Amino acid sequence: MTAAPLILIPGLLNDADLWRDQIAALSGRFDVRVADITRGETMDALVGTVLALADGPLAVAGFSLGGYVAQAMLMRAPERIERLALLDTAFRPDTPERAAERAHLTRLATASGKFLGIGDRLLGTYLAPDHAANPDMAGRVKAMTQRLGAEVFIRQSGLMREDGEAALRAFTGPALVLCGEVDRITPPAGHHEMAALLPDAELVIAPGCGHLTPIEAPTLVSAALARWMERS
Repeated sequence: MTAAPLILIPGLLNDADLWRDQIAALSGRFDVRVADITRGETMDALVGTVLALADGPLAVAGFSLGGYVAQAMLMRAPERIERLALLDTAFRPDTPERAAERAHLTRLATASGKFLGIGDRLLGTYLAPDHAANPDMAGRVKAMTQRLGAEVFIRQSGLMREDGEAALRAFTGPALVLCGEVDRITPPAGHHEMAALLPDAELVIAPGCGHLTPIEAPTLVSAALARWMERS
């Protein structure tokens, strides 16, 4: 078992509530800390913020946009990263289609009127169909996005997503790659690629889950993180 702090990095328009169940399950066994990536204007700024959460080696688990932050940490301070977990994320820069979609959503967020976060229509993209109809799951997602608001969305959408292939190939520590079986934002195929790049990776696919696995499959995600933290 590692003594390194477990740093949980949320994704776009997510806060610590994304990791609510993992914090409850793992805090008694590990030093769990949640990063705040809502304030920095650049990826370098976010990397500095997360690295400052603790001294020495870190166990870093990044979800979605947080996975890009985790890879940026690996590029800039590889000596600080003892183990790496990537959940529902990617390692390539945005495709033109994804960049266009992000730009469209940013334009909507900057338009006049109240920012409503992720509504019912978009929930079907982020959650598996059964989970989008679950009022508790849907309510948690909507509440996070509304709580953080347009300013955070615009700032996070503008962050440069960097190509992480070289950094992943070079990382030899314990790694976990996890995603939902029906994740439409960052599909399983990309996670198979990431796991193949990492020399010491466990790949976990969460059955019947979409993009938000920490909420959709809390027990499975917590158990996978615990196994990863306990690997030598």
